[in-house]
Amino acid sequence: MQIVTDTGMDMYLPPELLPEIDIHVVRHMITLDNVSYASGKDIQADELQKKLMATSSLPITSQPSAGEFAEIYRQLAVKDPDILSINMSSGLSGTYNAANAGAKMVPDANITVVDTKTLCAAMGWQVAAAARALKAGWSKEEIISLVKRIGDASESMYTIDDLKYLIHGGRISHMKGLIASMLKIRPLISVEKVGGTYAQIGMARTFEQAMKGLVDNMKKFHVPGTKLRVQVLHSYHPVAAAKLKELIAPVFDCQWMPTHYMSPVLAAHTGPTMVGVAFAAQSVFEGLP
Repeated sequence: MQIVTDTGMDMYLPPELLPEIDIHVVRHMITLDNVSYASGKDIQADELQKKLMATSSLPITSQPSAGEFAEIYRQLAVKDPDILSINMSSGLSGTYNAANAGAKMVPDANITVVDTKTLCAAMGWQVAAAARALKAGWSKEEIISLVKRIGDASESMYTIDDLKYLIHGGRISHMKGLIASMLKIRPLISVEKVGGTYAQIGMARTFEQAMKGLVDNMKKFHVPGTKLRVQVLHSYHPVAAAKLKELIAPVFDCQWMPTHYMSPVLAAHTGPTMVGVAFAAQSVFEGLP
């Protein structure tokens, strides 16, 4: 079996947790100032944010087409027709639908497309675990069950200090975003489980209060002292990432994944001020290869 994913994923893990098999990535595109870039290939997250800060233009992103998915499925099927495609939330992108449409264009392959109902680090954990399980000889059914288990256990949330990119990308309504900007309100946003869409879980008057709000919301899922896998990511805000980590550390027993930039195509929708956290009970990862 072979694994396909997309650039809605971030997979920054310690070396001992990195899979030792190829993961095939279908890329989103980012267009800025009439130049198009393949996310994570032609442009990295820090490069994108430097360009955004140097221009008055706003970025446009596009999902991979069904044809692009079909092409990689065809290429892989020559070697092994059994394919597992693990894709970002259908509630936030048409990528999952494109992957499904691409799979129908390759009837000779045995393709299973999974809607993770999430993105970023939490999605990366699922992809990495699937690849490690595949390397260890697990069946497709066992791997799909594992991916769902990690997805069900994982939460993602973030805050942001400048709303113009979220407004431009349609992630929040124009009017609601303008009002929040005028009132200097920082939203707290999570990825909900049912539709895999963004949900506002709170708001704060200052960015530091918003980061504290993220920690308070973590406590709604796990009592203080719980052993958690935790990963802080940011768009281009290492100071905020360090501060958020500092706020989380005394509250939970954390196994820290590396703090890193988020995927360029995701960061295109946030601009440089986003900081967020993915977390799950460490117990869900016990017994994995």
